[in-house]
Amino acid sequence: MSEGSIRANPYSTARTTVTAPDSPADPADHSGDTPDQRSAPGGYIPAETGTSAGPPGPGRAHTTTRSLLPSLVPLLRAWLPRQRWFAGKGNPITGFSLVSATEILPCTAGGAAPGLIHLLVRAQQHPGTADCYQLLIGIRSTLPPHLAHTLIGRPAEGPLHGRTVYEALADPRLAGLLLERLRVPGRLGALRFTRAPGTAIASGLTPRLITAEQSNSSVVYGDAYILKVFRRIGTGVNPDLELPLALARAGCDRVPHPTAWFEADPHVEAAAGAGLASVPADDPAGGPLTLGILQPFLPGSADGWQLALNSLSVHADFTGAAHALGRATAEVHTALAEALPTAVLRRPQIEIIAGGMAERLEAAAAAVPALRPYREPLRAAYDELAALGNRGRTWHAQRIHGDLHLGQALRSAHDGRWSLIDFEGEPARPISERRRLQPVARDIAGMLRSFDYAARTHQPAAGGASGWSGQWSWRNRAAYCGGYAEAAGADPRDEPELLRAYETDKAVYEVLYEARHRPDWLPVPMAAIRRLAGEPEDGATPPEPGPGRGPDPGRSREHRGREGAGAQGGSGVPGGPGPAAGPSAGAPVRPPGSRPAGSRPPGTSVPDRRGPSA
Repeated sequence: MSEGSIRANPYSTARTTVTAPDSPADPADHSGDTPDQRSAPGGYIPAETGTSAGPPGPGRAHTTTRSLLPSLVPLLRAWLPRQRWFAGKGNPITGFSLVSATEILPCTAGGAAPGLIHLLVRAQQHPGTADCYQLLIGIRSTLPPHLAHTLIGRPAEGPLHGRTVYEALADPRLAGLLLERLRVPGRLGALRFTRAPGTAIASGLTPRLITAEQSNSSVVYGDAYILKVFRRIGTGVNPDLELPLALARAGCDRVPHPTAWFEADPHVEAAAGAGLASVPADDPAGGPLTLGILQPFLPGSADGWQLALNSLSVHADFTGAAHALGRATAEVHTALAEALPTAVLRRPQIEIIAGGMAERLEAAAAAVPALRPYREPLRAAYDELAALGNRGRTWHAQRIHGDLHLGQALRSAHDGRWSLIDFEGEPARPISERRRLQPVARDIAGMLRSFDYAARTHQPAAGGASGWSGQWSWRNRAAYCGGYAEAAGADPRDEPELLRAYETDKAVYEVLYEARHRPDWLPVPMAAIRRLAGEPEDGATPPEPGPGRGPDPGRSREHRGREGAGAQGGSGVPGGPGPAAGPSAGAPVRPPGSRPAGSRPPGTSVPDRRGPSA
């Protein structure tokens, strides 16, 4: 069973509902009421005779009819695999089970207003995998023309028979209701809505769904907020909530701080009948399931990937921006190390990391013949890392971004200041794995690969970079590391073996991805493979490293869904994928703030032409 699966009674549900006007209401409309108290009867998750969890009433939970999910199964079996964020493409769905169902807004028979049901559904696939997905289902008698593209279908039986069900986030009325729930927090069955202390959320903001492909779904409200709705739900708090909250507490302003969020509580079953039973064994600590995060929108900002391409297109200098981005990365790493536990990686952990890299290399070489001639020199990077561990070398590990590349950095048009976004990590990996402590070199290697991808994006068929664009890559990789060193007090180039191993690991993943999804682009990462294997660089001569510095990063042996400028909030952005760095289980953990003095990375999303991404 996969990490995302959640064991549950498949027919248990929370029927607690909330009414809402056509547009978000003023807080005065709910004076004295918590969200749990604003319930209304007459919806489409009725309780069958003899199955009610208790007498009807505000805040009470009921079990649903057993026909709710079976009536949706034929529709979901066809609709779910077509969604960008569905992780099981290519494998047939063998069954569904209902983890939880919450009626957020009832849709009465004959009424013109839409209804809204929140579902957590487990999709079972061969061979023995099951992932939990979050669905927001709109219900209408007839779907208006402007929502025709959101159609899921019309159930032929069950409690929604005769109605039309569709993707609710595309409906401004229902997307606005989600903002209202976050604006007036509280509990609704298995769902818990939380607003950060000291924050206020304006009402009446016009929602728009970001239509760019991404691994989750994002809704922008006016120009004030962006809501990321996670689709594939894993157990435990999502790093995209955990890390920005920790950075907010630490006073780090390089990351948009969460304004509000909503979760499912796996421990409310007894009280609310929510259908969230025991937590899977891969996360013994359990904890809430992160479903969505509301953060400030950054209008007018541009992501680093597009800025880099603009620089390349006009042969403009980008080193100042790269240097500043390095500083921003170091500031985030430093704040994370001070706010959260750190560890020391010793021989056992280093051997596990190097062994995982070697296994991924062998698997990729078995699938991509072009990689096979380079296996030995590439593996040497991992062997060298392991050998250093055997000789007593240690490295510090901490919480990191986990999927860092140019597309995860936004630069303000106002003052040129960089912010980092999307701390979710690689969505295909279990949350427990994404929360492991890892060397900061993994993040740095992801950014270095992103500069290389940008430089080569103009000539994907050949895979080579022109002399100027090749120099652009070398200069900006060096500038990024230089900025990082200034802010962190330690230069990543001074640990070339670690940096080379992580960059090699990432390039190997890129080869596998491009071979599977975009064969015409395979020469792009293969150029990096040849360089990392020791062959001469094509079309570019790297600059010499500055005095007192280690080898240049290339020579070391070696939020944002897009809807125009300022859109942020998706995974599946370009600029550099990266497999997991390997576990650091068993490393001695230091308490927050005790980092030693001087110490200062395949998803299932299908990226666009701007480089593979987790």
